[in-house]
Amino acid sequence: MITLSLAEIAEIVGGQSYDIPDPAVTVTGPVVIDSREVAPGSLFAAFAGERVDGHDYAQRAVEAGAAAVLAARPVGVPAIVVDDVVGALGALARAVVERLGTTVVGLTGSAGKTSTKDLIAQLLQRKGPTVWTPGSLNNEIGLPVTALTATAETEHLVLEMGARGVGHIHYLANLTPPRIGLVLNVGSAHLGEFGSREAIAQAKGELVEVLPEDGCAVLNADDPLVRAMASRTKARVLLFGEAPEADVRGEKVRMTADGRPAFELHTPTGCSDVTMRLYGEHHVSNALAAAAVAHELGMSVTEIAEALSEAGTLSRWRMEVTERPDGVTVVNDAYNANPESMRAALRALAAMGQARGADGGRTWAVLGQMAELGDASLAEHDAVGRLAVRLNVSKLVAVGGREASWLQLGAYNEGSWGEESVHVSDAQAAVDLLRSELRPGDVVLVKASRSVGLEKVALALLENSTEGEVVGR
Repeated sequence: MITLSLAEIAEIVGGQSYDIPDPAVTVTGPVVIDSREVAPGSLFAAFAGERVDGHDYAQRAVEAGAAAVLAARPVGVPAIVVDDVVGALGALARAVVERLGTTVVGLTGSAGKTSTKDLIAQLLQRKGPTVWTPGSLNNEIGLPVTALTATAETEHLVLEMGARGVGHIHYLANLTPPRIGLVLNVGSAHLGEFGSREAIAQAKGELVEVLPEDGCAVLNADDPLVRAMASRTKARVLLFGEAPEADVRGEKVRMTADGRPAFELHTPTGCSDVTMRLYGEHHVSNALAAAAVAHELGMSVTEIAEALSEAGTLSRWRMEVTERPDGVTVVNDAYNANPESMRAALRALAAMGQARGADGGRTWAVLGQMAELGDASLAEHDAVGRLAVRLNVSKLVAVGGREASWLQLGAYNEGSWGEESVHVSDAQAAVDLLRSELRPGDVVLVKASRSVGLEKVALALLENSTEGEVVGR
């Protein structure tokens, strides 16, 4: 982050200094929330969590080189004490970003945020130094911590913004005011918390409401709820999608023989062909969104198409495709799941199976609970089970409790009456089944909400295959 003295930080966050011998000491390292990540000159932000209280690690952080601790109470080492550490962290991020003057890109949506953020980062890196949200650290703590890694050389700051309720996006966007605001889609993720897709749209649209008049709202022309957000912003609107009126548009969308998307990219400056390294048709929309942001920041259509064709995934467990030495392919998409992303992953699995032809192996869908769907949970799990059958997925392994049983029930009701679907209790049971059943040429998709922890299945299938080649990153 930009170099600030402890006295300056205390003033910015409205804090009181304790046990600081010299207020002129500067913070020259990163702001961290884990004492194990402290580097010389860091500022350690101490949070009191449900299981761990960061204040208990304050002394360890200073001994490791932290210049001071941002804390809610005195901790016996140099500290800036505030009433609200989360709020103070946000205030510090805003002050630093304002001083840096970097271009902030904020993005949100029900599905595809992290994959799109990774694509945008890889495009903008070609234009200049870029900082982006690692993984899915998109909340009121992760966002300011990411923003505070920017330096005077940073040209672009790409920040993913998540929402658990109305007002969250507004709060995050005001911490690091974006010039470009991207809304990907409005889906069923967090339906249990919001109650309706219209309520989700209300929350996601808070991003475009904070944009300045000289900013740009990048909106999905293919999603009516997102497109309607144009009326909620004073910024210029740039549409992306496959709709004819989209400013940044995909045409002649198709899948390659092995299940990768290809399309013609059209922008106001021309067109160029794109063939992606990533798997699944859902990446077309993500790529068009990233292309729209890159176009707004001055990249040519040729540069954008080349970067999209070379881009991989920067975040783990998102359509990570690994081929084992024995010919079994494992698709680890276990970081998270909602109905939209589950359907997209199943279609990608089906395409990969079709690419192998009649002599290829079987397709396996190892699926678990999609969380936070509220009253729609039964219908959505049932629909995913039915879709697996309609796509001719060879084997469905539903993992877990009630929701997994709904997945299998949907498959059964769609016509999966034999051994095509099975319900197992947990990840280990799934691993045991797969190890006994898999054969060369099979493709295995593993996907569920993060809380289920189904990445254990994918990792177990690969743990004795260290020479396997990761082909989808």
